[in-house]
Amino acid sequence: MAKSKKTQGHVSVRQISSAIGTEPRVRATLRGLGLGRIGKQKTLIDSPQVRGMIAKVHHLVTVLDDAAA
Repeated sequence: MAKSKKTQGHVSVRQISSAIGTEPRVRATLRGLGLGRIGKQKTLIDSPQVRGMIAKVHHLVTVLDDAAA
């Protein structure tokens, strides 16, 4: 488990819309991001995997703190 010690950025996301009526895959992606209720906010390590998850649920979340931009 030799990981590089690069300084990774963080990204904060907040859920702004309900997941009611969405597909199960969308709800699972929200849960994977640590979200599930409107107004809940999480700070995550900025990685391609997290960016892909955010892209899948972009209509339900907003990015608050984008260190990579």
